[in-house]
This record gives sequence, C-alpha cells and structure tokens, in this order.
Amino acid sequence: MFKFFKKKRRVFTKIENHIYGIILELLKVSSTEINYDELGGKYCLSNEEKHFNIIIFFNEYVIRLTNTKDSVAEKYSKDFVEEILILVKNEKHRRMELVTDSITSSIEKMAERLHNSLVEPSD
Repeated sequence: MFKFFKKKRRVFTKIENHIYGIILELLKVSSTEINYDELGGKYCLSNEEKHFNIIIFFNEYVIRLTNTKDSVAEKYSKDFVEEILILVKNEKHRRMELVTDSITSSIEKMAERLHNSLVEPSD
C-alpha cells in the first residue's frame, strides 16, 4: 500500500570521492580539531600534525583545502556538501558524547566518594 523510498547515496565524481576520503581520514585522527562558526556559515577541520586545514562553507557549498604548499577552494554540489556535513556533524557529536560521558563519570565518582566520606563518620 505505502512505499517507503530509501534515499540512495549519490554517485560522486572522482574528485569528490577523493575529497570525501581525505575528510574521512582526517576525522579518524583524534588530533584533528573540529570547529563550527554559525555566523560565518562554516565548519573548520584542522590538523597541525598533518599540516592540513579544511573549511566547509555550507551556505555557499564551497570547500577549501589547505596544506603547507597549496590552497584550493571549489564549489561543489549541494548533495555532496550535505553528505560531508553529515560526516563532520556525526564525528563532532561522537566526540562531544565522549567528553560528556567522561565528565559524568567523574562527577558520579566524586559524589560517591563524598557520600562515603559523609556516611563513615556518622557510623
């Protein structure tokens, strides 16, 4: 009766696939910083160890790749940039969850120690 259409991933060009791979590899490295500038409409990925910076201007669908030798900015299709943004946002969210879980765990341990230290003297 009802048909649900699953959105297929668009087939990207050779250059788009190459850029997708570069961004994916940078996101796998924990030393890659992910910064979000809402007013500027961009995400910035930077890795000082690899001397690589990527700026994604999501309002204009432009991606700028910069290394020690070159800097290239190109406009890409909306679908491609949105696919990249999903990748970056998911990684940023995953990293934030790791930090939140760590902080929550530390607070719980401190609360438990405080509780134990308050209970012991009253016994």
